[in-house]
Amino acid sequence: AVFIAVAQLGEDNELDAMMTSGLSIYRLSRPFIIVGCAFALFSIVLFGFLQPYSRYAYRAILHNATNAAWSGQVRPRIFVDVDKKFVLSADSVDVTGTKLKGIFLRRSTPTGVQITTAQSGALALLPDQSEIGLLLENGVQLDDDAEGKPNLVKFTRATGKVSFNPNAPPFRARGDGERELTLFELYSAIMHPGSTVIAQNRLVSEFNARIIRALSLPFLPLLAIPLAMTAKRQRRSSGLLIAMLILFAYHHALQAGESLGDTGKLPAEKALWSIFGVFIVFCVWLFASSCRRPGDNPFSRLVERVARLHAALGRLRPSHLMRRAR
Repeated sequence: AVFIAVAQLGEDNELDAMMTSGLSIYRLSRPFIIVGCAFALFSIVLFGFLQPYSRYAYRAILHNATNAAWSGQVRPRIFVDVDKKFVLSADSVDVTGTKLKGIFLRRSTPTGVQITTAQSGALALLPDQSEIGLLLENGVQLDDDAEGKPNLVKFTRATGKVSFNPNAPPFRARGDGERELTLFELYSAIMHPGSTVIAQNRLVSEFNARIIRALSLPFLPLLAIPLAMTAKRQRRSSGLLIAMLILFAYHHALQAGESLGDTGKLPAEKALWSIFGVFIVFCVWLFASSCRRPGDNPFSRLVERVARLHAALGRLRPSHLMRRAR
């Protein structure tokens, strides 16, 4: 966003008018840096305190959805798994979800597995709210007897009960992973080793990574403004591409530093803060070099040299030489 704003000022010649009237690049960058500081504070609040709670809330909702109690109703062509011991499915179901046709049942028994199919049937929740009454009509049941021999039974009418847990099992407490802890909780866990089952290396990496990503935001204008202030004869798309590549490399460098810190191959503080320091020094150097020569920076000069080299190579192509010979 900073890049596009500054580039648009250059396209409309407003940037030239500002600098001609005595407005320095330092003054131009001040509002962007202030906005970056505001976003840094917002980032600390969001990723340091709000996201750990929202991450845990999402996982709790997902747990409740996947472990929700069975309501005693069946949807057509959907397998209902009750307590991992009873599987029920039906080809067609009425609007109430209790009258079934084309029924398939699979039940685990002490002697093996019991398979039942029926032409039709009905379900009803019993008064104790923990059992389902099942009525089957015109079906076949196949199971193993005590000696392991198959036993086939045909029936015209059969009833049974299915026990189930009406309540979903409670979800675990928050704090199973380092990403579910707030900044204060991470700091407390670091200061008191052994207070959590999470490895100390992962706690240190997560704490430092959140702080560094927030502190990086005020320095982004120092990277974007020089790359957006290119000369009129140069293409601004090259500056945008370079900025994207730098941010991409910085992001993955931080991820690599976190991984090294998590595994204990390098101290997380040294790995992450070293990468942050290199990024800050680079941004300040690029900004300072652009202030000395507005509209010119080392990357723009490099792109211009590459363009000249490409043009020179184009003039040496055989087809071009042949046209000149003619």
